[in-house]
Amino acid sequence: MENNITFKEFNISQKTLRAIEDMGFEEPTPIQVSTIPAILEGRDVTGQAQTGTGKTAAFGVPAIERVDPDSRETQVLVLSPTRELAIQTAEEFARLAKHHRGINILPIYGGQAIDRQFRALQRGAQVVVGTPGRVLDHLDRGTLSFAGVKFVVLDEADQMLDMGFREDIEKILDETPRNRQTVLFSATLPRPILEISKRFQKDPEFISVARKEVTVPQIEQLYLEVRSRDRLEILTRLLDMYDPELTLIFSNTKRGVDDLTTHLQARGYFAEGLHGDMKQALRDRVMAKFRAGNIDMLVATDVAARGIDVEDVDLVINYDVPQDIDYYIHRIGRTARAGRAGRAVTFVGPKEYFKLRTIQDYTRIKIARIPLPTQGDVEESRTRKLIDRVQQVINEGNLEHYANLIERIISEDYTSLEVAAALLKLELGGAGPADRGQGLPQDIGPAQGLALLRIPLGREHQIRPKDIVGALAGETGIPGSAIGAINIYDTYSTVDVPLDAADRVIEGMKGKTIARVRLTRPIEIVGAPGGNASPGGR
Repeated sequence: MENNITFKEFNISQKTLRAIEDMGFEEPTPIQVSTIPAILEGRDVTGQAQTGTGKTAAFGVPAIERVDPDSRETQVLVLSPTRELAIQTAEEFARLAKHHRGINILPIYGGQAIDRQFRALQRGAQVVVGTPGRVLDHLDRGTLSFAGVKFVVLDEADQMLDMGFREDIEKILDETPRNRQTVLFSATLPRPILEISKRFQKDPEFISVARKEVTVPQIEQLYLEVRSRDRLEILTRLLDMYDPELTLIFSNTKRGVDDLTTHLQARGYFAEGLHGDMKQALRDRVMAKFRAGNIDMLVATDVAARGIDVEDVDLVINYDVPQDIDYYIHRIGRTARAGRAGRAVTFVGPKEYFKLRTIQDYTRIKIARIPLPTQGDVEESRTRKLIDRVQQVINEGNLEHYANLIERIISEDYTSLEVAAALLKLELGGAGPADRGQGLPQDIGPAQGLALLRIPLGREHQIRPKDIVGALAGETGIPGSAIGAINIYDTYSTVDVPLDAADRVIEGMKGKTIARVRLTRPIEIVGAPGGNASPGGR
């Protein structure tokens, strides 16, 4: 997996490098490392690579570098088996050409009004990405000229042959200039593919990225069909429903990591980001907090996640389908360590099913589709966990004192069912046991510029750091990132907040709830920089 090569080491222009940086990719995938240098040198290449390995950029980067924006002629031709892949490839080319002024990319395929394609071709498109049938149609009509074509790509060549496009492909290649550069990508290399290579390529370099055996038997692998605009909401529901202790969330890009981390913190989750642009000292601090459980979710890119060795990760979420199949294996392998079971959930957009199918074919493991979680599912999950806790307490015994209290209430003409229901209501949305008289450990104090607050809720109330962050951020408007260290004890918790926000927190949280447990007593300030403390409140 580790190649330690960056895009800057390729002989490509600053404009293309800026586009790759804008896309947020940290380093090239194995197939890109193997093929881009050879293609940039002008050699014909046959690459054995499946969908989902980053191969579009493997031929897209050199293709953009070959285009002369001052000429309106079609210079790059990419043949794709389906309209969906043609559209996706054209979109990828457009992102790579973002800083190259004057480069026009045009997808042409059946099912779209051909008159619109006529007009676009008349205006000039240096890069044409199309299905063989529609490309041949334009060629026959004289609306597409190959006179200036110098770079041809056959993408998913085996799939095009399976769909019966061999004759069309050969007709198209026969019409292109003899001195063109020809690049072919195919998941498999059956005899017909090799015959096309022999006939239309000049001394091609054959490149295949070796893959390792996959063994992930203990990991429950699931996927969700999620639209982009719904991903954050669905993510938070999953986190609330599964309630994992430690979660790893993967994004394909550095920008994606930053954006998602900010959104999660704003919603009160104790999350931190990790990517290659962060200084090593900061990355080490974030990892130390994750290992210690001071944060319960880490949002990371594939490159930054290398070397993470945390045994207690309960859940891995692929917020984006990974660029490379091997990345998928590495991601989900972060859970189920030390013989434990694990769960991995992948978010799949409408255009990403082909990537998911490729992953399933390669891993030979069925990735089960699950429905989008509803708010009702989250509530049901919380209720089930409460029932489990109640049953555990009953089985542990030593309930005589509490049974006597129940008998006292029943003597006031209430049924035992009513008493149990009332207690459950308190647990789900009311107050827990009192914890007056509990002193703070002597070694706990606030950091400089922060005030140490004492919250009268702790482990007995099933409070977690993210619950405190969420409540304080949601009720008082403090950014989650401004909240400092949190310590949770049996009957109370402490939290560092900015000194100038302490009064706002104390006032804003009066009578409010944290994780559905109401604060029956106020939060107190018990420490300030310099060791000043007010154990009795303000």
